[in-house]
Amino acid sequence: MLIEMPTVRSSALFLFAHQDDEFGIFQRIMDEKRQGRRVLCAYLTTGVPSGVLSLRRNYESLAVLAKLGVQDEDVFFAGHTLSIPDGGLLDHLEVAADWIALWINDAQAVKAVYIPAWEGGHHDHDALHGVSVSVAQEAGLINTVRQFPLYNRYRCKGPFFRVLLPLPLNGDIEKISLPWINRLQFLRYCLSYPSQATTWVGLFPFVLLHYILYGTQALQPVSRERLYRRPHEGSLYYERRQFCTWEKMSTRLLEFTERRNGRAS
Repeated sequence: MLIEMPTVRSSALFLFAHQDDEFGIFQRIMDEKRQGRRVLCAYLTTGVPSGVLSLRRNYESLAVLAKLGVQDEDVFFAGHTLSIPDGGLLDHLEVAADWIALWINDAQAVKAVYIPAWEGGHHDHDALHGVSVSVAQEAGLINTVRQFPLYNRYRCKGPFFRVLLPLPLNGDIEKISLPWINRLQFLRYCLSYPSQATTWVGLFPFVLLHYILYGTQALQPVSRERLYRRPHEGSLYYERRQFCTWEKMSTRLLEFTERRNGRAS
């Protein structure tokens, strides 16, 4: 008598710093769902300053992800659980790393991991990138990880910045062409975050322009060595906004990596 073994459904993991960061990778979420994979999403900060409730931001992202086919039970608000506020991920690298490691271990048949790019945009994005790369290396999944750009100041002057455009220093670029119907759909999703209206007043025109001129989604591989190098020359976005400095970012990540390596040995 033959016993039929249950089929293990493969998983694709998406790591975000804030609720609405998913705008950078709408197409890939949709593609992974269409391929039959279980899509798991995690947010590593509350998305709001310390002491402020993040439920509204959570509901906004849940609504958008649902339109992409992601189940509510597959979305994890780790930042809320760990009390990591918006802008505070660099101060909680250890607890974030431990949570991600357990989350990855619990996921079945992980085939792909997607994380924000190393680009000097928001300091939470770079902090999450550094933590995720280290944990993926430990888990033997580094070759499955792809980074997606959100925004950066590469070759920009004054207050300007680039949106959804990758940094050449991050390696080979995989460009995915977006059908026009998807571009229009994604633009509507970008208007689904009313709690972040002020932010999106600045972001939306650049997203619209990107969809009109390029209409692509970019993905790149990751490497641990890249974490020891400044994302790009010139002032980084988080430096210009005085949110963080490269010196603080590099020092914190180096200390974190050394502690992580010490624990592993």
